[in-house]
Amino acid sequence: MTSKPQHNPAPGRAQMADIARLAGVAVSTVSRALAGSPLVNEKTRARVAELAASLNYSVNVGAQNLRLKQSNTIAVIVPHEASTGQSLSDPFFLSLIGSIADACTAQGFDMLLSRVDAEHLDRAGRPYQTGRAMGIILIGQWHHHDQLNELAMRRVPLVVWGAKLPQQLYCTVGSDNLEGGRLAVEHLLAQGARHIAFLGDPSLPEISQRHEGYLLAHERRGLKPDPALCRPVPFISAAIDADMDALLQSGQALDAIFASSDLVAMTAISALRRHGLRVPEDVAVVGYDDIALAVHYQPPLTTIRQPIVAAGEALVQALMAQLGGERVLPIELPTELVQRQTSRLPTKLKAASKTAA
Repeated sequence: MTSKPQHNPAPGRAQMADIARLAGVAVSTVSRALAGSPLVNEKTRARVAELAASLNYSVNVGAQNLRLKQSNTIAVIVPHEASTGQSLSDPFFLSLIGSIADACTAQGFDMLLSRVDAEHLDRAGRPYQTGRAMGIILIGQWHHHDQLNELAMRRVPLVVWGAKLPQQLYCTVGSDNLEGGRLAVEHLLAQGARHIAFLGDPSLPEISQRHEGYLLAHERRGLKPDPALCRPVPFISAAIDADMDALLQSGQALDAIFASSDLVAMTAISALRRHGLRVPEDVAVVGYDDIALAVHYQPPLTTIRQPIVAAGEALVQALMAQLGGERVLPIELPTELVQRQTSRLPTKLKAASKTAA
């Protein structure tokens, strides 16, 4: 008597019926288990999840919902890193979220706003995997580029606001950080500054590219910045204050600062004032982002503008293209220098610099 041949589903082509047969449950139970339904006990959910993973099976809930008109929601997720405590009320986050909300409304979509731990960006896929959202917009890559690649490999519709990186499998929309950094520092050099500090954490992808622009601007002038002027500070006011105090008390030559965000720039200006230094007469300052407060700050802040309105539109359009089956390449938006009063050095200093050059 010959035995009936076993059905072995090919990797990547398994069906719910295959998982149901192997788990010894109904197809409807598999569907509920993969959606995280509390109607299925934890042991069964774990068994189904294990089988689905071994068979390279993933539920394309977002695309299914889009076809069936069952979901009209885009999840916008802002990672939270406990070590920095960067708040959702950060003006840049709020501006970008507002721009995304406007773009969603224009397209007829709802927006679901939530947070995930920045150490576990893989959890950003949950709103899609449970059917609450048809796709994900994530604001920031933080330190876990690898986890975002994993989400892309699991075919989670995902667009990230961030920097284009090597071996990237997911789609990013971001500003031209390298060019933004170059513009900021070339402007300060043109104003006569020669001892320019960089404030920001280069371990973060976007900040790293701004720092590359800082280095490139010096290189193009045949200059080498003092390594002591690269200050790898996080987005924490207390840490920036402490680092500025250390820098100013060290006796290190300093005549300008390029800050990796406008809030970092404003915190640095407060520290300079505590030490009796004037902006821009003693130290010129350029920020990054052009948040709404920058033009109202005293003195008004010179900064690199990120195109926030265009960013929201590009993020939503890129996600829609993915859901439509398109392969979307990374998108880099232009940046521009907005000159205001914090970087206008006295004519006498500029003239002296030109003579020295």
